[in-house]
Amino acid sequence: MNFNSHTDTVVRVAVSLVNEVTPGERRGRAFPAPVDTVAAVTSGLRAIYPTYREVNEAEAAELAEVAARLRAVFAALASGDVDSAATQVNTLLAETRARPMLERHDGEPWHLHFHGTGGTTAGDWAASCATGLAIVLGSEFSDRLGVCTAPHCDRVYVDVSRNGTRRFCSTACQNRVKTAAFRARAKTG
Repeated sequence: MNFNSHTDTVVRVAVSLVNEVTPGERRGRAFPAPVDTVAAVTSGLRAIYPTYREVNEAEAAELAEVAARLRAVFAALASGDVDSAATQVNTLLAETRARPMLERHDGEPWHLHFHGTGGTTAGDWAASCATGLAIVLGSEFSDRLGVCTAPHCDRVYVDVSRNGTRRFCSTACQNRVKTAAFRARAKTG
């Protein structure tokens, strides 16, 4: 599944920020809020943009708040509440006043970016992520955003597979579920 290169990228940034910064569970274990928010946010951004600069403390705190709000969008979708997810995305779009800009950088052709009006790092990422999620939610692919269905994991994902059947945040969670099912069958058999 390819929405367009920039939409794919900012949706992956949203997923990465949610998974690196928000507390919950990961791969069967508790995942507490990060002690070092700067490192967690920077790691989330560098997972998609490897050379991204380190964010400062204020930016990290703002982006952690954005990540929590993005998590709520994924949670609403996982519970089947598309209306709530759309309302939350619309709120972010309105707050950031996301505006489109054609940009060319890193040897790429002109492509569409979205920025907030304040010119802050967190505002620009919030505007971009909200716009990316809005594009996905406003298409026939809204079911491609999800929360891992493995027990004791609430990390989020975007399903870019051809058939759209992804249910897990990672191969590790998929393998945990398959192994547990295999062991359960072996025990009863």
